[in-house]
Amino acid sequence: MAIDHVMILGVGNLLFSDEGFGVRVVEELARRYTFPENVSIVDGGVLGVSLLGVMSDADQLIVVDVIRNKGVPGDLYRLAGDAIPERIRAKNSLHQIDFLEALTLCQAMEKVPEAVILGVEPEDINTLSTELTEKTKNRMEDIIQMVLGELARLGVAWHDKGADEHVSCNPV
Repeated sequence: MAIDHVMILGVGNLLFSDEGFGVRVVEELARRYTFPENVSIVDGGVLGVSLLGVMSDADQLIVVDVIRNKGVPGDLYRLAGDAIPERIRAKNSLHQIDFLEALTLCQAMEKVPEAVILGVEPEDINTLSTELTEKTKNRMEDIIQMVLGELARLGVAWHDKGADEHVSCNPV
């Protein structure tokens, strides 16, 4: 079965240091790579429930965000399947509450994308700053590689603009 629409969605608030990590990652993906027409890169900011219509268009959803999971700043996470509803109970920022509720509301529309959430344990999401902390910034490349790994798992190819390299993936 062909995947109709893959969405890479970065969420977060650019005004609160590491809280903007997800948005910064999708900005970097868009700057460095080109993707086929069936892949969209979306800056979801803090739109939360307002993303319902956009998210319900996706067949596969790769979300990038900070994840407070009582780990060490810089820890990386991949949440999928049953792990996502578990995180709904651990609402740790306003945009996450709305975003996770929007994902749940997709069920009412009977159009729930297969979702994976990739994230990093933040160091600081409270300081008013447009800069990521060093620990979080240092994990950006790792999360980018995790996103590309998810695309490869889905059989999606991409083109690295800087390396003039085309990555071809065959669906498993």
